[in-house]
Amino acid sequence: MNPGMTLLYRKKYADAPKIVDTGRKMAIMTERGGSVTGVSRRLLLRGGATALAATALSARGASAVPRAADKPETVVNVADLGAVGDGRTDDSAAFEIAYASAAARVSDGVGRVVIEVPAGEFLITRPYALLDGVAAKPASGLRFSGAGRRMTSLVFRPATGPDSSLCRNQDMWSNLSFERMQFRSATPGASFFSSYSAGRAQDYRFSECEWMGEWEYGLVLSGTDTNSEMRWEACRVGGRYRRAFLYSGLTRDGRQQPNDQDQFLNYWFTDMKVEYEWGNFLEFPYGGSIACRGGSYIITDRRPQSTPEYGTTSTFFRFPVNRHHDSVQRFHAQDIRFEVRNPDAVVIDCVWNSGTVHFSDCDDTALAYKDFSAEVRPHRYTVGPRGPLIRYDSCQLVGRHQYRPASADTLPVLARYDMCLLRNHAARDFAVAGGADPAPFVRFVDCVGPGTTSDSPGPATPTAPPPPPPPCLTSRPAPSTAPAPAPEAAPGPTPVAAPGPTPAPAPGAADAPAPRHAGGADCPSPQGNPPPP
Repeated sequence: MNPGMTLLYRKKYADAPKIVDTGRKMAIMTERGGSVTGVSRRLLLRGGATALAATALSARGASAVPRAADKPETVVNVADLGAVGDGRTDDSAAFEIAYASAAARVSDGVGRVVIEVPAGEFLITRPYALLDGVAAKPASGLRFSGAGRRMTSLVFRPATGPDSSLCRNQDMWSNLSFERMQFRSATPGASFFSSYSAGRAQDYRFSECEWMGEWEYGLVLSGTDTNSEMRWEACRVGGRYRRAFLYSGLTRDGRQQPNDQDQFLNYWFTDMKVEYEWGNFLEFPYGGSIACRGGSYIITDRRPQSTPEYGTTSTFFRFPVNRHHDSVQRFHAQDIRFEVRNPDAVVIDCVWNSGTVHFSDCDDTALAYKDFSAEVRPHRYTVGPRGPLIRYDSCQLVGRHQYRPASADTLPVLARYDMCLLRNHAARDFAVAGGADPAPFVRFVDCVGPGTTSDSPGPATPTAPPPPPPPCLTSRPAPSTAPAPAPEAAPGPTPVAAPGPTPAPAPGAADAPAPRHAGGADCPSPQGNPPPP
């Protein structure tokens, strides 16, 4: 505390310190029941903010600040708690105070606080400063609200990357919401959010958010139950991912059976801009029931080095484990534009032994003109006698699709393509099993291959010359230069040589329209009468 500052207590607020400077008034912090209700940033000096942080964070966690029951809801702005937002000053303490205040105001299991983050670039160096959900009691309802994507930027720069997360929820919070802000990793290998659930952590929503920088995980899900019902709307996923943006099914310490994590279900992505450099977007060793609707999906680069697990590939949708509980193996993609920029960019790699995979009105042909595109295999499946059942409806598809039969047994029809445009290969060569062998368990219905499209690559197929026009459409040469008439021509003088007026048309005949090219069947005779039978 600054020299000359004294801590005064009023009888009315015996538990609420009031910070006053002996020379001039600096700021007032009123705490009711020990929780922060408001601090004027314009009046609060940095020394005062440090004192507040020490008071509010005497113990990190939900129990650090007593709960206030006299105010049902409130808004906490990190700028009022000392956050500077200049990209250089460490604002970790202000965010820790904001979260401690929100946790303290949980009433009857329901959160009462919106944490506001104004425009600016806020540096955070301590793990879990944004959210540290480790209390034993469950809580439902906490919202983080920024000024706008890129207007509000949180830069996470911990001392080390691995095992450092900006947020963690240890089976405490449900109904979490993040909106209109950017999260950027300034320490390669850090993670954004670690979520452990044994039945409580669920119902997350991200709206108009963005992720940048190099992360190990965006969100990583572990535990034994729920971690379910999560939604992303109009978000941008950028940066780089050593593992995946959303990784479901992390096992730790051998404390649970992996298939317990098949309770992780229901993830929805709407109108996304998924344009990142390398890594995986969704990786689900366990859990599933995923729907992606609308947006642009592009992997812009390659992994900097090969890894034992991934090699050099980067994959949007990776499902690497075959056995699951029922109702888990379901994936749906609709109205998405993909770009396959190199052979290591994979749209889907799935080894499920059952379930369904469905692509509807999707397009990955943007770079089909590239030399490598004809032989890329961006859709890859391992299939068995129970599936998965795979369907493509009204899609435009580049390269070939790879099918890996799990056994040598004859398989039923497992994959179907309806009304699809196959950009580089005919249907018989499009789906391959093993090396380049055709896949007999794949069906094509009313699909169009390159041989039947007007914009197919390569030289055009030569065509026969057009048939000659009918005689009635052939220009009649002038008399002085005309050759002898053909034998089948009608004898007698031609009408142009006959003196006198032009003969009238047959009764009931209308003015002759331009003749139609139908092999001469509709052509009028020179006299305007129908041709003889």
